[in-house]
Amino acid sequence: MKFEVNAKRLALASVLALASFTTISTGQAYAGECPAEQVAENGMKPGETMPKGVTDKVISSIDLASKGDAWKNSALRMRKLVVQPGGVVPWHSHETRPANILIVSGSITEYRSTCKVPIEHKAGDVTAEFGMLSHWWKNNGSKPAVLYSADILTSEEQKNESM
Repeated sequence: MKFEVNAKRLALASVLALASFTTISTGQAYAGECPAEQVAENGMKPGETMPKGVTDKVISSIDLASKGDAWKNSALRMRKLVVQPGGVVPWHSHETRPANILIVSGSITEYRSTCKVPIEHKAGDVTAEFGMLSHWWKNNGSKPAVLYSADILTSEEQKNESM
């Protein structure tokens, strides 16, 4: 009897392990990510180019020059963005400006150059922005979307930045 119970547990554990492995190996997307089958180099074309209904406030900034020549003229900053319903964060690139975005409340849709379909981000999602990535965001919801952005930018980027 004891052997039978252990065999059933082992079989169940094997099935669960196989199911979790299959889920991982199929490239299933997590919330707030581009589905694996929709990833593409030129997935979305440039979109909105002007900000609309968005406030962008720098809440902290650190001059990174003291960290050596590689960091000269660079800053690490934290911003709070509030995007009103219908509001837009315009098309911009992250080729030289890495960032992490935390969606604190509301939801917002991202139109990413590396994805064929829009990506919906909800409160609690975090998205990394770096490399050959350009995108724009729009709040298609009925409530303001609040985002915190941590990014590294150069003084040259600060002069030319649109968001």
